[in-house]
Amino acid sequence: MRYQKELETALSAVRKAARLCKDTQHTLITADTLEKKDRSPVTIADFGSQATVSAVLQQSFPNDPLVGEEDVDELKKNHEMLDKVFALVQAQLPAISPQDMLHAISRGNVEPDYNGRYWTVDPIDGTKGFLRKEQYAVALALLEEGDIKVGVLGCPNLPLDLAAPEKGVGCILYAVRGEGAFMCDLNGENARQIHADGLSGAQQARFVESVESAHSAHAVHEKISAALGISKEPLRLDSQCKYAAVARGDVSIYLRYPKDDIYREKIWDHAAGAIIVEEAGGAVSDIYGANLNFTRGRKLLDNRGVVATNGVLHQRVIQAITQL
Repeated sequence: MRYQKELETALSAVRKAARLCKDTQHTLITADTLEKKDRSPVTIADFGSQATVSAVLQQSFPNDPLVGEEDVDELKKNHEMLDKVFALVQAQLPAISPQDMLHAISRGNVEPDYNGRYWTVDPIDGTKGFLRKEQYAVALALLEEGDIKVGVLGCPNLPLDLAAPEKGVGCILYAVRGEGAFMCDLNGENARQIHADGLSGAQQARFVESVESAHSAHAVHEKISAALGISKEPLRLDSQCKYAAVARGDVSIYLRYPKDDIYREKIWDHAAGAIIVEEAGGAVSDIYGANLNFTRGRKLLDNRGVVATNGVLHQRVIQAITQL
């Protein structure tokens, strides 16, 4: 398989970062931190996750640029936080030094040739979900010439089966272009291929949207849903777990209609999830039906919003949006 080494490296990186995030949740998020609305646990986990992913990638692909969202300046000034981040990272990468960790984080601040080869990472996608101990994801993708080639989503709190949570919690979804989409548990075991649901009747469909109404226009989603004849209540999830829900057939549609005309989505919030949905048989575009353009920098400057579906319903959803 093409990109075998890239996939294996990405899976290892995301698996380690997911473990780090779970450790952070268990040790640093308490009732007291939630009451005080203390965001330091997610900041610590963000730094630690990006450091872990970056260091693993650098070992196998030292010449590949990485586009991330964390900067080390804040961390260098806060020695207490630095110590906490380092302890978490060292638990996953015992040989790493504090200097190597800071370098690994700072690697995410490059501006690569976006028409060339680069990785993009969201170390914790869904910060509020993380703080609530609900849904969040570690998202990593490889792009070449604007095309996503590899995508991995670590979803530590997502049930393996939404309809049967007793089957266990925590999964990794992954895809290589042209090779299909798969899901395994957080240990990398029990892998199976996943597929979008293939539902053709919009009336029976269910859609997923962000928990936070600040992230997308819930009222507009209601109008789109009504136009399609959907009667089921939406599933609300934080992070790229929404892509996971589409890719494995939990829902048929993911809507992210923008709140205004100015905001543009960030590339690391969509690259990994998009290829997984597409390789599961689904479709991903902006609200006008245009392909997502990952060659314009850190934001999807040419696109507005995102629609991901099972593929069968995609044009019907886009049509409903254009008729608003």
